[in-house]
Amino acid sequence: MALILAVDDNATNLALLEALLAKIPEVETLALDDPALALEWCRENQPTLILLDYMMPVIDGLEFMRRLKTLPGRQETPVIMITADLEREVRYQALELGARDFLNKPIDRAELTSRIRNQLALIDAQKKLADRAAWLAEEVAKATADILAREKEAILRLSRAAEYRDPETGAHLLRMSNYSRLIASRLGLSSAEQELLLEASPMHDIGKVGIPDAILLKPGRLDDAEFLIMKRHAEIGYEILRDSPSPLIQAAAQIAWTHHEKYDGTGYPRGLAGEAIPLHGRIVAVADVFDALTSERPYKRAWPLDKARAFLEEQTGRHFDPACVTAFLAAWDDALAIHARYQETTL
Repeated sequence: MALILAVDDNATNLALLEALLAKIPEVETLALDDPALALEWCRENQPTLILLDYMMPVIDGLEFMRRLKTLPGRQETPVIMITADLEREVRYQALELGARDFLNKPIDRAELTSRIRNQLALIDAQKKLADRAAWLAEEVAKATADILAREKEAILRLSRAAEYRDPETGAHLLRMSNYSRLIASRLGLSSAEQELLLEASPMHDIGKVGIPDAILLKPGRLDDAEFLIMKRHAEIGYEILRDSPSPLIQAAAQIAWTHHEKYDGTGYPRGLAGEAIPLHGRIVAVADVFDALTSERPYKRAWPLDKARAFLEEQTGRHFDPACVTAFLAAWDDALAIHARYQETTL
């Protein structure tokens, strides 16, 4: 049912409009002789179409349209203006304000019926088009979400594939990625950037799939030659992930390549220093080392949390970006909660 608002200060004209509109199927009419009252009604209600007389005192048709456009959500309300045939300048101004059509005085029944039906058909078509566009947008959003979910699943599975060849564990990935997001939040990164770090950082050591078992699983300390081979995992990880069109995998590639760089330039594989190291790599460096220190491995015992904290402070400006360490320590209670939450027994 279409609701048509008729606005005219002349009661006789309103009665005629109501009588003519009553003969059009699926149309309900509200007739108001006070344009100020009609504007207040429009503030709370949405008519399908407005039939608006131009010649009214105080608030004429043009001023009514100007005020209507200031009401929230009413800028596109369709208006048919009723004018005298010779009022061309008024029509030009009405068109500028968005009038959809015009009716001449005196009103002809056949013309009114045709113009009303044409406008209602146009409004219905526009609504269907808008509904179709909204449906398509929703479907695209669903498809995009599905692609992202599959992408995240692929990253998680690749990360777990690396775990099978590495003494590090799934709990390590969860703690480290959540530490990374925590640091990002304290650095003021956007929510989207924080989520990107959370999802991409578990891929930091994917390159270890290319390291021989004799070196990767060696229970003791690596010699210089072995460590040289081990360091290649950063570049291998980058090569595995590089050139992806996915922003998520692009971020994972940069993290894999740069999380072993050190702030003072003594890290690997490229010896980058300071802010030449991408921020994601600087963040993950803090998160990864802290969790490695506080986690038990076949070849070492876990450090106490306070000792690991002291190491971060000691290595500030050397191994680690001072801003990242400050951000992490500023959220110390949250970091302890992450450490307690993600243990092997919780997986």
